[in-house]
Amino acid sequence: MDPAQTALFLVIIALTILLIVLGTQVFFVLRELRQTIVKTNKVLDEAGQITESVSAPLSSISALAMGLKTGASLAGIFKKDSKRRKHNE
Repeated sequence: MDPAQTALFLVIIALTILLIVLGTQVFFVLRELRQTIVKTNKVLDEAGQITESVSAPLSSISALAMGLKTGASLAGIFKKDSKRRKHNE
């Protein structure tokens, strides 16, 4: 065998081994990336559920506060109106 052919053959074998190792490492990295994305998706789903469970009572409290504010303003109007009636009589 010619020395150039031997060198070429050894380079091809070395490159093949390196590509197999590299391909295996890329496979493991992509598998870990997939697992990380799945875990992140679960965390985001749970965060969304927590946000919804917190926002529902807060919106109810907000509606109650707005109702109380409206009631207080109506009471103030009626109180002023009754004072005017007593003053005019």
